[in-house]
Amino acid sequence: MILKKYQEEDSAVICSWIQDEKSLYQWSADRIGKFPLADNDLNETYAPMIQSKRFIPLSAFNDDNNLVGHLCIRYPKEDDDSIVRFGFVIVDPALRGCGNGKKMLQLAIDYAKNTLYASKTTLGVFANNGSARFCYESVGFQSIGRTEIYKMPIGEWECVEMELIVL
Repeated sequence: MILKKYQEEDSAVICSWIQDEKSLYQWSADRIGKFPLADNDLNETYAPMIQSKRFIPLSAFNDDNNLVGHLCIRYPKEDDDSIVRFGFVIVDPALRGCGNGKKMLQLAIDYAKNTLYASKTTLGVFANNGSARFCYESVGFQSIGRTEIYKMPIGEWECVEMELIVL
């Protein structure tokens, strides 16, 4: 597996992985704001963030150069480049449960540490997404004991804050 810079043509493939509203909100926390997703919706969501130069979308490709996963890395604080945050983490549903998420996250952690020189990585995961939380824990993320309630169009969900020190 290899991580590559997100390309506009990745949007259609990634958007096709979101087959129901629950998956949409678990993945995007209502940042996109509509379902079903059209092919270009991710590009439209990302465009202003990419211009900020503090948002790095990456796509994961397998050895056959097929898109198998995606995530973004952003700097949550304008004046602090030592902390990065992972978001929009997703693996092709047909390829889940085989270690692809773990491998993609390990590559992203290495990128955050060795390319961005971050010392800490954070993320949020909804409590109703146990498989994602298990994956994050498998690469070393730990809950920091802080949760937040998000009001989604399909209910209120608890979000668990996690972090990984990447010294």
